[in-house]
Amino acid sequence: MISVANKRTLITGGGGFLGSHLVERLKAMGCHDILAPRRSEHDLTRADAIERLFVDYQPEVLIHLAAVVGGIGANRANPGRFFYENAIMGIQLIEAARRHGVEKTVVLGTICAYPKFTPVPFREADLWDGYPEETNAPYGIAKKALLVQCQSYRDQYGMNAIFLLPVNLYGPRDNFDLETSHVIPALIRKCTEAVKAGRDEIVLWGDGTPTREFLYVEDAAEAIILATEHYDKPEPVNLGSGMEIPIGSLAAKIASLTGFSGRIVWDSTKPNGQPRRCLDVTQAEREFGFRARTPLDAGLRKTVEWFHSQFGVPNEGSRLSIDHKTESRCTAAADA
Repeated sequence: MISVANKRTLITGGGGFLGSHLVERLKAMGCHDILAPRRSEHDLTRADAIERLFVDYQPEVLIHLAAVVGGIGANRANPGRFFYENAIMGIQLIEAARRHGVEKTVVLGTICAYPKFTPVPFREADLWDGYPEETNAPYGIAKKALLVQCQSYRDQYGMNAIFLLPVNLYGPRDNFDLETSHVIPALIRKCTEAVKAGRDEIVLWGDGTPTREFLYVEDAAEAIILATEHYDKPEPVNLGSGMEIPIGSLAAKIASLTGFSGRIVWDSTKPNGQPRRCLDVTQAEREFGFRARTPLDAGLRKTVEWFHSQFGVPNEGSRLSIDHKTESRCTAAADA
C-alpha cells in the first residue's frame, strides 16, 4: 500500500476529461506535487520527450491516462493512428517508468479490448477469448498490449504495475465534438442543438438495441486512486457500475433531459458496435473497495447541466422522469 498524497505523481492526459477530475481529487487529498503535461509540452509518442520528462520530474507514481480515443466514427476513420499512438505512448512510458525506478505504475486500458461476443457480464478472465469488435479493434488491441507489458515487467523486473479496464465514462468536461465524442456527449449535443434550431428529429447510428454500461467520471477518479493505493497484482481489474442500458432507452432519457420532444430516427445502415457491454465489477470491490456511487440518472442530469452552462442554454430544471426499468444489473445472456 502507498499513500499517493505524499508522492510525486505524473499523470499523462491530466489536462483531459478524466485527468482533470483525477487531478482535482488528488489535490483535495493534499497531493500537490502533480505534473500533468500537455501534448504541446511533451509529445508522448516521442521517446526523447518521455525521457526528458522523467529526468526533469523524477516521478514516484505514474498514472497513464493519455489516449487517442473517439466513438465508432472516429475509430473507423483513424484505425492506424489509434493503434500506433496508443501503443507507442504506453510502451515507451512503461519502459521509462521501469528504467527510472518508479514506485507505482497505473495504466488505464479500455473495455474495447474485450472480444466482440464476450459473455455478459464481462469478466477479466474473458479478455483473451476472442477478437475485439472490429470498429474498436485497433484501439483495443493497442491497449491490451500494454497489459502484457505490465505483466511481463512484473515477472522479469518486479515492477509494481497495474492495469485497469474502465467502462465508458461520462460527466462534466467530456468531449462534445460530434466527430470524435462517445455516445452520451454526442446525444446531449445532438438533442440540445435540435432544440435550439427547432428541428423535430435527430438521426442516430444503428438501431438502438445494443446495451452499454457507463461510469460517472468522478467515480472513475475515485476508483483509480483506490487502486493506486491498495492494488498490487498482475491481473487486470474492471472499473464500472455493473449496470447496463439499451442505447435507445439512453437516448430517450437524454432527450427528456434536454427538452427534445421530436422523433429519434435510427439509421440502421450504420454499425451498432458491440451488441452488449456490461462488466463484472466484483473484483474492484473485493480488491480495493471500489463501488460506483453515482446513479446514471443523477450523472446524466449533472452532465447536461454542465453542457448547457457552456453552450449558453438556460437550465429550467430536470425534465427527466426516472424510469429504473431502462437500466438493469448485468446478467448473463440466458437470464437477460
